[in-house]
Amino acid sequence: MKTKIAILALQGAFEEHCQVLERLCVESVLIRNLSDWQQPFDGLILPGGESTAMMKVMKDESLFEPIQKVIRNGLPVFGTCAGMILLDDQHLGCMDITVKRNAYGRQLGSFQIFHNIKGIGEVPMVFIRAPYVERVGGRVEILSTLDNHVVAVRQDNMLACSFHPELTEDTRVHRYWLETIVNGKH
Repeated sequence: MKTKIAILALQGAFEEHCQVLERLCVESVLIRNLSDWQQPFDGLILPGGESTAMMKVMKDESLFEPIQKVIRNGLPVFGTCAGMILLDDQHLGCMDITVKRNAYGRQLGSFQIFHNIKGIGEVPMVFIRAPYVERVGGRVEILSTLDNHVVAVRQDNMLACSFHPELTEDTRVHRYWLETIVNGKH
């Protein structure tokens, strides 16, 4: 059976995630409202964007509780930038992390660097008004740090990074998530 990944498409870089999945020959479906949520899928991507706007629309569209429930019940999820913020203990409350929003400053403070991720290797990391993890719980595995700040983590069925792998041509971070969490069933 072919893997199908849902992408939260309320705001932000959801289309770029679709393009990466397409390059990996993985089907994707966009989630904009509760009726979109009713179809079956094997994993969920929470994209970068503006976390406050995404939280508001999730609640307005009655998506907050269904999303929170399936993640807590083990659905594989991948959060990038704002998606990492959504997973933390202050928002959906699924991942045992606390995230500092806009930790790398304003838009002008955005940057790209090649840096190592445990289990993947050196990858391009695009940071745009990026957060980082301030607190990591005991069950969370740190996959990458940059300047002593945690920028990629994994916990059970969840992978989160503070950068945007979808904004590069490198598909290895998505492939890692698909192979180790979605198809590996963590």
